[in-house]
Amino acid sequence: METIILAVVIAVVVIVALGGLVVGSRKRKQLPPPPPAAPDITAPPAEPHVGDEAEAPHDEPRRTLEEVDLPDGSAAPSVVVEEPPAAPQIEIPAPTAGRLVRLRTRLSRSQNALGKGLLTLLSREHLDDETWEEIEDTLLVADVGVQPTQELVDSLRGRVKVLGTRTPAELRGLLREELLKLVGTDVDRAVRTEPEGRKPGIVMVVGVNGTGKTTTTGKLARVLVADGRTVVLGAADTFRAAAADQLQTWGERVGAHTVRGPEAGDPASVAFDAVKEGKEMGVDVVLIDTAGRLHTKTGLMDELGKVKRVVEKHAPLDEVLLVLDATTGQNGLVQARVFAEVVEITGIVLTKLDGTAKGGIVIAVQRELGVPVKLVGLGEGADDLAPFEPEAFVDALIGE
Repeated sequence: METIILAVVIAVVVIVALGGLVVGSRKRKQLPPPPPAAPDITAPPAEPHVGDEAEAPHDEPRRTLEEVDLPDGSAAPSVVVEEPPAAPQIEIPAPTAGRLVRLRTRLSRSQNALGKGLLTLLSREHLDDETWEEIEDTLLVADVGVQPTQELVDSLRGRVKVLGTRTPAELRGLLREELLKLVGTDVDRAVRTEPEGRKPGIVMVVGVNGTGKTTTTGKLARVLVADGRTVVLGAADTFRAAAADQLQTWGERVGAHTVRGPEAGDPASVAFDAVKEGKEMGVDVVLIDTAGRLHTKTGLMDELGKVKRVVEKHAPLDEVLLVLDATTGQNGLVQARVFAEVVEITGIVLTKLDGTAKGGIVIAVQRELGVPVKLVGLGEGADDLAPFEPEAFVDALIGE
């Protein structure tokens, strides 16, 4: 019996011990984490407005379509529209008829050296050899030239001797006749721009840089436009960088088209293109401005000769105008001789004839080249280039 009781006790102890081990092992195991709580869902933040980025979002009042003020079109938003550059305003040149008469006061500035001086000497009571020598000196100082001076003095001496008594009016008339005889009144001084049976007339302008050659070409375009002609300008003076720009500016002022080439390009090519475009456009006259570099005389002769030959592939030159600075006096004759060797000069343009110029250069240069003065420049104004009129010129020299 005791044995049975002992076995039962041992079984109970064993069962209790095993139960404790099971409970301890369960306590040591980690329980799984509790399920996460459902997140609170909120609306996304509102986009910030200009100037209120830090402001908390809030509900803005909404308006219906009927409450919104719509624009009626009367107050349209201002839109800045760039205006295209305005086209250059076309000028109307002054008429050429009578320009020399209108500008006589400028021309008469040179009369002190010639006209008034001669009249003062001829008004002396006794005209002895010494007086006639003074008359010769006055003519020479006025750039009349040796041969023309001798002719004028010989003629005056003979006529004064026959006349006897001399009133101021008689002396003035006498001097006027003799000067007109030297200047020449029966010479054709028109610039030839209307060849028979073809268009355009071709005019080449030559001269030393600095004499006003390019400016004269531009002013001549104004003279032609004032007479109702249409013009194309050829900027064949590619040696000077500013020459083409200067000529184009003159052309734009009167609506004349300018043909130009690259700087230091072939001037003959520019001249050729100018005549070609002139023919295609049907204009009346093509004016070709050329370079004038006397310090490279050989190169200048070759260049001008080439320009002339290339242009004449289209048609013969109608006019070759030599531009001379009247203030250079006899030095201008040296330039004239050089250019006469290169091309056949048909007419002369004397610039700067007002001011310090001496009127006798008109007589001298005509005698030297055997061609007439056709145009004279009497100032810096755009319309101060005038057709030469012998009577108006002589009257300005000797005064009223």
